[in-house]
Amino acid sequence: MSVARQVVVEADGGSRGNPGPAGYGAVVIDPATGEPLAEAAEYIGVATNNVAEYRGLIAGLTAAKALFPDAGDALRVHVRMDSKLVVEQMSGRWKIKHPDMKPLAARAAAILPPSSVTYEWIPRAQNKHADRLANEAMDAGRDGRTWEASASTAALDTPSARTASAPPPVQGPPGDQAAGVARARAALAAARGAAAPEGLFPMPGAQEPEPPVEAAPVTGAAAPAAEPSAAPGAEPSAAAAPEPSEAPVAPAPDSSAAPVASAPEPAATPQTGWGSAPDLGAPATLVLLRHGETALTPQKRFSGSGGTDPELSATGRDQAERAAAHFAALGTVQEIVSSPLRRCRETAAAVAARLGLDVHVDEGLRETDFGAWEGLTFGEVRERHGDDLTAWLASPDAAPTGGGESFAEVAGRVAAARDRIVARYAGRTVLLVTHVTPIKTLVRLALGAPPEALFRMELSAASISAVAYYGDGNASVRLLNDTSHLR
Repeated sequence: MSVARQVVVEADGGSRGNPGPAGYGAVVIDPATGEPLAEAAEYIGVATNNVAEYRGLIAGLTAAKALFPDAGDALRVHVRMDSKLVVEQMSGRWKIKHPDMKPLAARAAAILPPSSVTYEWIPRAQNKHADRLANEAMDAGRDGRTWEASASTAALDTPSARTASAPPPVQGPPGDQAAGVARARAALAAARGAAAPEGLFPMPGAQEPEPPVEAAPVTGAAAPAAEPSAAPGAEPSAAAAPEPSEAPVAPAPDSSAAPVASAPEPAATPQTGWGSAPDLGAPATLVLLRHGETALTPQKRFSGSGGTDPELSATGRDQAERAAAHFAALGTVQEIVSSPLRRCRETAAAVAARLGLDVHVDEGLRETDFGAWEGLTFGEVRERHGDDLTAWLASPDAAPTGGGESFAEVAGRVAAARDRIVARYAGRTVLLVTHVTPIKTLVRLALGAPPEALFRMELSAASISAVAYYGDGNASVRLLNDTSHLR
């Protein structure tokens, strides 16, 4: 039988510009003593006040559930916030009309059974702890740092009557919060290596759950190698796709044939693995969005930077809007950089309109120039330029017929673009709207994989991938070919 547990969650969020640089803060409080059991805070990039406030609520409810994982339905959470909008919407008294708020409200409602959570509006003066956590997170983001509980002073000098207005059974006299927090800080400083869920810092005495394992959705697992005479329309290569939607990955060269030539790697390729003193500061996170469909995508034709530069189709425009809604709900993107090609600029513009951001263009993010193969299917290329296609599949140094770009050449300019962007936006989250070849090249280089790895990945139209780059040169692939936002 589950033991009844009662906690108070205070949460807040803020945006300096609305929309602007934003962050949230949340604290789980023991209603009997007034002492904090856990804190959470995070800088979320450019977002509105409402998005930040909802993110604070989500963090607070998640922290409460994580502290008492065995409580089940016996856990009772009383939420106190100074956001009238969030309190009234989550209480069911106000309708949720804004499309960006609906997924956040649904996410918050799914954390605990509705009957386990009550909501109360409080004046801002009574929500100082969460407010200060949010501001600490925003300050950290501004300075390119990650918020750390051990350095926080948010709980100090908070109102001593924080639980006075809470309805029974949440009422209770406050404890010595300042002393409790000081003990917590000392304990955290002495055990910095202790595991804790990301963004959640349990206080001493609280039941600490195991850190959750976040499984990033990954689709498009490596397909078995096929013969080069695959059916017409097959994706010509995972790295240089002719803009497919859901197409088989083109075959890698037969392992029994001549080995793929080793092209020189770009000099600035990030190192893999952790060094003796890794930089765990805030990374530059490149969120990689493939553009939406064009008319050539379902036809599985080569469409690079040397062709007709097609616009998005109706399906592609819908995909761009869905991606825009997804990023608006997350509220984490701070900058947008696009390929110069039309299909990417149109996709980027849809996201930028939702986020209130400008779009910067980087020539290094354009798709491969496929030369004489532009506009052709894989089967048509095999019929007209069979020898060139065979050579192209066998070596990253081979270029398409008619003066196109080799994979090695593409890797060089993509790596240069990566280095420019990472240096310019260190510690920030940047949305790169680009193509199949650049995205897979970034993933391959981050993994330290050989050129033939380009044939072992698949990217759907408007899919999302992500790679984080740390100050010591290490890279971390966080997501590949996520299309959940399109469903």
